[in-house]
Amino acid sequence: MSNQSEKLAFNKKSSSVVLKNVTKIFQQPDTGKDFVAVDSINLEIQDGEMVTLLGPSGCGKTTTLRMISGFEYPSSGNVFIGERDVAKVPPNKRGISMVFQSYALFPHMNIWENIAYGLRVAKRPQDEIIRRTNDVVELMQLGGMEKRFPNQLSGGQQQRVALARAVVIEPSVLLFDEPLSNLDAKLRESMRDELRALQKRLGITSLYVTHDQSEAMAISDRVVIMKDGVICQQGSPTEIYEQPNSRFVANFIGKANFIDGTFQGRRGEAALVEIGGHTFSIPVPGKMENVEAGGACCLTVRPESVQLSDREGPLPGVVARATYYGAKVEYEVMLGDKPVIVEVYNPQLARRFDVGDQVYMTLIDRCVRVLK
Repeated sequence: MSNQSEKLAFNKKSSSVVLKNVTKIFQQPDTGKDFVAVDSINLEIQDGEMVTLLGPSGCGKTTTLRMISGFEYPSSGNVFIGERDVAKVPPNKRGISMVFQSYALFPHMNIWENIAYGLRVAKRPQDEIIRRTNDVVELMQLGGMEKRFPNQLSGGQQQRVALARAVVIEPSVLLFDEPLSNLDAKLRESMRDELRALQKRLGITSLYVTHDQSEAMAISDRVVIMKDGVICQQGSPTEIYEQPNSRFVANFIGKANFIDGTFQGRRGEAALVEIGGHTFSIPVPGKMENVEAGGACCLTVRPESVQLSDREGPLPGVVARATYYGAKVEYEVMLGDKPVIVEVYNPQLARRFDVGDQVYMTLIDRCVRVLK
């Protein structure tokens, strides 16, 4: 497999993608009013990088993808692929490939013909079509299936064919529009890992759109969070998860608890936050923009960053729910009238608690962030 990927990567034409002040406005048919789907965003995808656009429905991620692909033209702004502004260039002139959610395979063509289709449209020489198609068939582990038709393949195999058809033309940029959403959970996970490994081997600049947070975390060099047509935050999966810059981002990526407190000031780089009469020292509090001493603030705490004990501690609570998942137990603990979600991994080695138990919560302070 590695030899085949080296053959394809040798002639790759990857290049960066840059969006400059890109806006897309649609006119609503029922009211005739303008709707701003994407609002003056700036984004750069480096050569060979895998970037994921992530956000709730209607946030503008698919519209952004379609403007890069050429299926939509921006109302204003520039779309660069390499050095070329392609904002008004038709899709077939951009040097991109797209993998769709629906696979979009031709039902009347066998697998080999589906994969070779783009090379035939480009009028490549016959010997090149045969060589490159066979290389990709081997790369995608589709050997022996070449004469089958799409309806004779499983969902995972069809997705491999769709990916093979996109890769075989050696595009500058590879775009993914929620390509795994039609697969079952276990197959989606294995295909996700396979797709990421392939992208890294080939080094193709890639943009991936999904609403699945775990998928975005696993597959990306960088995650871009969108809401209401704007970019809220972007960074590596580690940065997005561990250093969210807002309640929206913290809540959208994984699970988060928001515990209200009072900012008491700083001790060196640490922030001092009082909750329920106990002062916590937060060593790495985050940016803390607009948080003033004596004012209200919020601690953002991931469920796995809360420790439970039956020994007296800083935050007393009562277990309202205990759900066993095998690898973990998820507790809902009432801190006054506010629920706090706590995840305890490897529960066979941990103290178990039942509904109604009095417990005490301790925050792993290096895993806590302070927000306004």
